[in-house]
Amino acid sequence: MASVINSNFASPLANAEYPKASEATAEGFVARVCGGISGLNLAVTVLLLLIAYDQFKYVWNKGSIVGPAWKMPFIGPFLSSVNPNMDEYKAKWASGELSCVSVFHKFVVIASSRDMARKVFNSPLFVKPCVVDVAYKLLRPTNWVFLDGRAHVDYRKGLNGLFTRQALETYLPGQEEVYDKYFSRFIEISQHENGGKPIPYMPIFRELMCAVSCRTFVGHYMSDAAVKKIADDYFKITAALELVNFPVIIPFTKTWYGKKAADMVLDEFTICAAKCKARMAAEGNITCIMDGWVKSMQDSQKYREKVEKGIAVDEKEKPPMLLREFSDFEIAQTVFTFLFASQDATSSASTWLFQLMADRPEILDRVREENLAVRNGDKNQRFSMDILEKMTYTRAVIKETLRYRPPVIMVPYIAKKSFPVTDSYTAPKGSMVIPSVWPALHDPEVYPNPDSFDPERWISGDAEKAVKNWLVFGTGPHYCLGQTYAQLNLMAMIGKASMHLNWEHHVTPKSEDIKVFATIFPMDDLPLVFSERK
Repeated sequence: MASVINSNFASPLANAEYPKASEATAEGFVARVCGGISGLNLAVTVLLLLIAYDQFKYVWNKGSIVGPAWKMPFIGPFLSSVNPNMDEYKAKWASGELSCVSVFHKFVVIASSRDMARKVFNSPLFVKPCVVDVAYKLLRPTNWVFLDGRAHVDYRKGLNGLFTRQALETYLPGQEEVYDKYFSRFIEISQHENGGKPIPYMPIFRELMCAVSCRTFVGHYMSDAAVKKIADDYFKITAALELVNFPVIIPFTKTWYGKKAADMVLDEFTICAAKCKARMAAEGNITCIMDGWVKSMQDSQKYREKVEKGIAVDEKEKPPMLLREFSDFEIAQTVFTFLFASQDATSSASTWLFQLMADRPEILDRVREENLAVRNGDKNQRFSMDILEKMTYTRAVIKETLRYRPPVIMVPYIAKKSFPVTDSYTAPKGSMVIPSVWPALHDPEVYPNPDSFDPERWISGDAEKAVKNWLVFGTGPHYCLGQTYAQLNLMAMIGKASMHLNWEHHVTPKSEDIKVFATIFPMDDLPLVFSERK
């Protein structure tokens, strides 16, 4: 019995390990909580937290500057910005010298006043040009316009010489060749293909300016068919580079089609660069910008080789600027930026110019009289720098057109680090900072009656003295290299057109309304009829 009493009666089940009471309580609580949360509830909770964070970040970045009190979650004003409205831009500029919006992940600071815009342009330590997010993918991140410091200077020192007076005169025959062809085409389109009825000429001016640019930049290394293809497809690049767009490239969207078009343009320019190097090595004449740049590279290389071999070189043989050898693709990228900078801007300027001249025949008459006078009455005399430099009134017309309807109304930059724009506001690192051009060019204290078109202000007025307001081509280290070229090109175009063409503008209720498509155009795309001037 004692043995029975002293034996182990423990059941095998009694050896099982049970959790402590505290652990059982905790696990039970978690199980009850998790069991009470559905997947939908969890998703809604996460979404609300993200919305709250998005709002907090926007308000924090906004600080004391003008802007909406809150933003549409995540996308901001994207939907209303798909079709940008010029009146809304003007209201934004008028709201304060600094204002903001937030679109998708990008916080945007808009500098409206002249002084704020100039500060952004002249702050390379804090900002650099960015165009828009997708521009890095289209123009490529290694493009010289996105480089800073020495790398940027390395390119720019070789490009400055391509826009001297002597260089610009070299490009004039190619430009006039294009104008001869397209002016005849204008007459054909109006009189024969459309029976004297008006059609929108903005798309045709885009093609014209693309052809002029390509002949100026790469000469005849590119075929007429390739020029036409680029002119047709460049519209897709422009659409992809609108200020507000999807931040990533999604198949069959604007950015996707723009990327395909940009790749095609780069391929064509790369082929041109290879042809150019071969021709210039064979002592070919300089006829375009690419020729001038490649010849400078080859002259620099020849000089360095002589020095390395210990050959005595006369100081006169030393190139004015020693350049490194740029690859075909680097050259293509750079020329692409020239096209990017000129295509939309000159298309806009030429469209407004033909409209303004048609609507103000007394001004067009003066342009025609001046162009005939500087050619001694011979309307067929070819372009020359001497002729262009004598066209005082025509130059005033071009400058007033660029002031009255500046093609580029804003220039996006990105903050490389926190940027103290004012004593009371610092733009956060990574934000887009956009100096606006329009307000400075329409300042009534500098340009009396700024909404009137008055070329005389550049001759007898004080407009030429307002250098701080003349932001058409930017200012600072990234100012437009081609500003003289652009103005001379427009002078040559309208001067030649005034002598050889008549054109009639069929005014519509939308003729004076402004459409924003990267640059600005008449809302009705300018319906015109051209005829030959006898």
